[in-house]
Amino acid sequence: MTTPADLYEQHRELLDQAIAAAGARDYWSAYPESPSKSVYGEDAAPAGERAFTALLGKQFPIEVPGATGTVSTERSPYGIELGVSYPRADPAALVAAARAATPGWRAAGPYGRAGVAAEILRRINARSFELAHAVQHTTGQAFVMAFQAGGPHAQDRGLEAVAYALAETTRVPVVSTWAKPQRGGEPLRLAKTSTVVGRGVGLVIGCNTFPTWNGYPGLFASLVTGNPVIVKPHPGAVLPLAITVQIAREVLTEAGLDPNVVTLAVEERGDGIAATLATHPDVRIVDFTGSSEFGNWLEANARQAVVYTEKSGLNTVVVDSTDDYKAMLRNLSFSLSLYSGQMCTTPQNFLVPAGGFDTDAGRRSPDEFAADLAAALDKLLGDPKRAAGTLGAIVNEGVLARIAEAGSAAGVVHPSTAVADEQFPNATIRTPVVARLDAADEKIYTREWFGPVSFVIATESTAHSLRVFTETVRQHGALTAAVYSTSPQVVEQAREAALDAGVHLAENLTGGVFVNQTAAFSDLHGTGANPAATASLTDAYFVTGRFFTVQSRHHVEAADA
Repeated sequence: MTTPADLYEQHRELLDQAIAAAGARDYWSAYPESPSKSVYGEDAAPAGERAFTALLGKQFPIEVPGATGTVSTERSPYGIELGVSYPRADPAALVAAARAATPGWRAAGPYGRAGVAAEILRRINARSFELAHAVQHTTGQAFVMAFQAGGPHAQDRGLEAVAYALAETTRVPVVSTWAKPQRGGEPLRLAKTSTVVGRGVGLVIGCNTFPTWNGYPGLFASLVTGNPVIVKPHPGAVLPLAITVQIAREVLTEAGLDPNVVTLAVEERGDGIAATLATHPDVRIVDFTGSSEFGNWLEANARQAVVYTEKSGLNTVVVDSTDDYKAMLRNLSFSLSLYSGQMCTTPQNFLVPAGGFDTDAGRRSPDEFAADLAAALDKLLGDPKRAAGTLGAIVNEGVLARIAEAGSAAGVVHPSTAVADEQFPNATIRTPVVARLDAADEKIYTREWFGPVSFVIATESTAHSLRVFTETVRQHGALTAAVYSTSPQVVEQAREAALDAGVHLAENLTGGVFVNQTAAFSDLHGTGANPAATASLTDAYFVTGRFFTVQSRHHVEAADA
């Protein structure tokens, strides 16, 4: 049997590198993002596809404590039949099993738990192609994006959480000796032991669009800090997290630990077990990505738990001026199109002075900018094959409804159109909607339109744009913001506005980096400083609320010290 301590030694170099990378914030990745034969092996891609196909139309092979029948809730946005069924969860049985697994998991210690987590990630990485197909056909991401964001990028985010959790849980020495000098006598001596104790049962509530990328940080942060975790996938995207839990349980079992340290909670649509579990008195940690409505409900009602939420927001771009107009348009059009804007970081509101702004191609009014942005989208998405690979597919009916609503309103300058995919004729693919508004149209643009919907909004001036940006983000939240300006003074003002709003800022992005992309070990995702999120992926705050350090002490004689 390989023990947790053995696993730590096997992965010690990787964990040390991850901790160093998190401190340096430079580029570093543990898991290659290229789905290349030279990286993953000649047979990795076909083997991954075969493994995915073998799961379709069958019951997923996993044990779930107290399961009551089976459920099958997923549909592919690409139109293929999935038909995977899963054991239906019993919330009370899951919590009881997690509590029973806690003592053994606590005894593994921070290093042992980090070793187990690193081995889980190693095996997840080995199944990246299988996971890519699972992510593609539950979220609608195009395959390459599903491989990268759902695979190596998500794994990097998981490892980043492991690194932070390991660093914070080993900050206090396990054993120490305390000696207080006494006048005219021997010092008072105490031996002290410090033990990291998890807060309690953790609950990860998965999202429909990025089940692994958003799910792994909370999962691995809770595990390494000593907490068993119940993983509750979104009913539309179960398979990627089911595979993850399956792998975790295999590693735990092989390490001589109770596999119920990690369990899977699958529900029929409408069962509401996320709310049931989140408010259970023994569930002490909740990680959630999704709508503001349910995120706010969790924050208000899961009072016994520490709640980490990532919700919706009004991602904003302030346009003041640019010296590379074509590159700006290319960058922005790709940001709007990537995965059909179904990213929590996609820009929604473009704030443009009504009097226009200067560019190297001449002055542009808001109407001209909106028309140019629409033309850039048409150029990017003009070839159907390229468009399908960029847009992916629409994840659910809610996004389609918002596209239709926005497209039927006044001021549309780029209507949404359907795109055909040769490989998947039944795929639901749509191009973005862009509409023109004025700053007075607050009721429209202060609502979050998750999906490929954006607005070009005319303001009184750049100063007014910055005020609108600050006020709307402080009130409604945002995960990203951007500014385009050739003026150092305006850029500095935008930085101050972003600090006041509590949102990360991208400045003059025109190359191969986009506002809706973040890199693990370098970029922080979310701040916790505005309503869109309560924490950041990943910093120390994200892990320290998940554990306590409990001491014991006793007298020792001088000879024993």
